[in-house]
Amino acid sequence: MKLGIVGLPNVGKSTLFNSLTKAGAESANYPFCTIDPNVGVVPVPDHRLQLLADLYDSEKITPAVIEFVDIAGLVKGASKGEGLGNQFLSNIREVDAIVHVVRCFEDPNVIHVDGSVDPLRDIETIDLELIFSDLEILERRIAKTQKAANNDKALAKELVILKALKEHLENGKLARSMECSDEDELAFIASLNLLTYKPVIFAANVAEDDLADDAAGNPYVQKVREFAAENSSEVFVICAQIEQEIAELEEDEKKMFLEDLGLKESGLEKLIAASYSLLGLLSYLTAGPQETRAWTIKAGTKAPQAAGKIHTDFERGFIRAEVVNYQDLLDCKTYSAAKEKGLVRLEGKEYVVKDGDVILFRFNV
Repeated sequence: MKLGIVGLPNVGKSTLFNSLTKAGAESANYPFCTIDPNVGVVPVPDHRLQLLADLYDSEKITPAVIEFVDIAGLVKGASKGEGLGNQFLSNIREVDAIVHVVRCFEDPNVIHVDGSVDPLRDIETIDLELIFSDLEILERRIAKTQKAANNDKALAKELVILKALKEHLENGKLARSMECSDEDELAFIASLNLLTYKPVIFAANVAEDDLADDAAGNPYVQKVREFAAENSSEVFVICAQIEQEIAELEEDEKKMFLEDLGLKESGLEKLIAASYSLLGLLSYLTAGPQETRAWTIKAGTKAPQAAGKIHTDFERGFIRAEVVNYQDLLDCKTYSAAKEKGLVRLEGKEYVVKDGDVILFRFNV
């Protein structure tokens, strides 16, 4: 999974990136201190892996990973070259979802590029810049398609969709809000890699005092939550500064620090939960003496395709899957004990893999 981090300058983007990835990206209280894109790969925290690894005495643990890409802050008029322009948006065209960091705190010591805190105005500013960037892509694609569309029915159909999409964006609407009943049309739009088609998770960056009650009394966060609900997006509350402090701690200290703040989970864990929910993802597990590992798949994936995540041969030569729920396996303490109790099931090609399944694939090629 790959997530792109966007936002205005000085809203806590790079601070959040640092805390999530411990990559030490430059962050300071002035606009545009992030110029080159920062990329960090982060393991997905999953307590199940260590428990299974202990059970199997595994030599290594391999968690699922998320790649974060942090780009320079965008300002109003970036598409016309304001600030650093929108040249860095190309770095996030390949991401699965966008994490939009929105400032939801007052602090006279932290400059806001527009002079005041207004999360909905900030969201609109970024959305417009993403729309302008997508329009550039569409205009180039339309010019290229138009030349060849006269003699090609498929291209002529694509041209109709491209023009409709362009008009939709010119009306200030995002690509993902365009109604489309034809699955082929949807697949074509998805293939364009438009930024405004990607799902969005809003990171509401708050002051430390708002963390404990999940910013229930913060009017800025309330506005972001209402906006997200209307636009099928996810929201999580974070204090980027506190997250950066947490990132410096050892695991035990981190747990105590979170408890002192009245928190059950870190910002990274909140973001991962929001990402998995928004993208419809889950993790199944494999375990043995050599390795215990998490594999991320789309909800609704059947056993052969899940096996294909490990190796294409597993999918091609799929025979069956031996499946046990990870908690049942832990409760039984051994795989053979789980088998004796009838908790290990033999599943075929139509089995839909569930989160927390521990699977042994049988295949022959």
